[in-house]
This record gives sequence, C-alpha cells and structure tokens, in this order.
Amino acid sequence: MTQTHSTAQASSARQRVHRQIEVLNLQSNVLDLTTTGFTVLPGILSNATIEQAKQAILQRVEKKTGKCIDSASATRDDFAGMTYLAYLLYDDPVFEEILLAEKPLALMTYLLGESCLLSSLGCHFKGPGSEGELPLHSDNGNGMPSPYPSYAQVANINYALTPYSLANGALALVPGSHHWARAPRAGETALTGADANPAAVAMDIEPGDAVVWHGNTWHGSYPRTAPGIRMNIAVYMCRQYVQTQESHVGDIPDAAARRQANDERFNVLLGAKQPYGWREEGPDYDVMARNPRGLYD
Repeated sequence: MTQTHSTAQASSARQRVHRQIEVLNLQSNVLDLTTTGFTVLPGILSNATIEQAKQAILQRVEKKTGKCIDSASATRDDFAGMTYLAYLLYDDPVFEEILLAEKPLALMTYLLGESCLLSSLGCHFKGPGSEGELPLHSDNGNGMPSPYPSYAQVANINYALTPYSLANGALALVPGSHHWARAPRAGETALTGADANPAAVAMDIEPGDAVVWHGNTWHGSYPRTAPGIRMNIAVYMCRQYVQTQESHVGDIPDAAARRQANDERFNVLLGAKQPYGWREEGPDYDVMARNPRGLYD
C-alpha cells in the first residue's frame, strides 16, 4: 500500500468518525472526553432492555451461586461485596443490542478508531459491604508502561442498570486524570476512609444512562451501604493492536453469528479485521491490508 493510499485511508476514516459525531449531536460529549476524561449519556437503554439485561444477569448469578437474589432488597447475608460476571455477550441477545448502542459506540469509535475490538463485556454485581469497594485505577495499568500516550488505547462504557449513588455503590471517576498519563500511586487509590482520594466524584445516574471514559482516566467504585444490588454492564474496548481480555474470534455461537451475519460492525468488534493469531497457514495479507493507518480507522 502506497503512502498516499495510507494517508487517504486515514483521512477518510477521520471524516466518517467526525461526521457521525455531528449527526448524533455528540460534540459536547467529545468536549467532555477531552477536558475531563469522561462523559455521561442519559437514557441510552430503554426500560425493556434494562429489565431483560437484569434478568439475564440474575440468571447467571443463580447459576453461579445457587441463590435466587432479590435485587431490590438483598442484604449482606444474601450477597455481600462485589463479583465480576464475565463473558456475558452470549447469555442473551440483549447484550448484542447493548454492544451496538449507537451513541456510546460512536464515542468509542472516536476514541479508538473504526477497527476497535470488544475486549470484554461483563457485569460488576455488587451487594452491601465494604469489600465492594473497587480502588481507583487506570485500565492502562494492565501491562502498559507509563507515561501513557495522550490518545486512548482502551476505553470504557459503563451502563447503569440500577440507580447509581454513593450509598448504592456508584462508579467513581477522577476528572482530568487522563491528562496525567500514569496510574494512581500508593495513597491515591482509596475511595473510603482517612486516605480517600478527594478528587474522586461519584456518578449519580439513573438506570439506562451510560458513562464513557478515556482509558487513561482513573476510576473505581464505592462500596454499597444500602440494601439491594447494584448492577451494570461494563463494555471495555481496545485498539486493534491491544490484546483483548475475552476471546471471540472463532468462538461466536451459531445463533449469534446468524443474527449478526450482515452487521459488519458487530463482526469487526469481535475480530473480523484482526489479522493476527495465525498458525502454519501464515498471514492473510488481504486482511492485513485493512490494518488501521491512523487514529480513526
């Protein structure tokens, strides 16, 4: 591929991505991402989608623990602290719908490019108890050395399925921390107690709202003190050259593959343009020719 072709490919991608931001009226959200490192999108999921996702998650919890949890009134005796429920995408078609939600996906594309991959889709299932605190961290801290680049290598969407507040164990973020290009140091990670980081803010949001953040941004979550369960959907994505947390290439169940056979974006998110991982057959040069050439393709 010539240099001219590569430049044109990157330029076209940039135009497409920015046009989509304009069409969806997300300019203020892009400004939020640039200045504070995160943005809130209210009312992304319908009530029906929320309920379907919650029921699928509760079924997974019952399968995992043998307990039927009342998400409205659960106590520590029913479910204490937090557990992460991984690899939810194929538990119910509703998670495919959530993955492809237009506005959050447009912002992820702005941050990570059109070739970005789904790294993982799961739920932080949280009942009452101090052990439910998730200390502040940067997802770049998983093997990426500091200083981090200013552009995102990974990014997150966090969908609230239940109300978020401090007492309910809300998501916490540190505004502007994406500019610091490093992970929190010892003494900067706590959200409670005498050493609690005063820069952290709790996300007071409603079911169906989504928070999108740059991968450099420090985040965590407060412990839940109120009865009941806090549920979310955490959609974590990465640039094409970053190792995904979950494996999807060659592992998509037949039913999901049939449902999404004509959705190119779904298949790219699950690795259709990922050229690596070959065996003795060697590389597919046609796929490699589609590698990204800039920040947006």
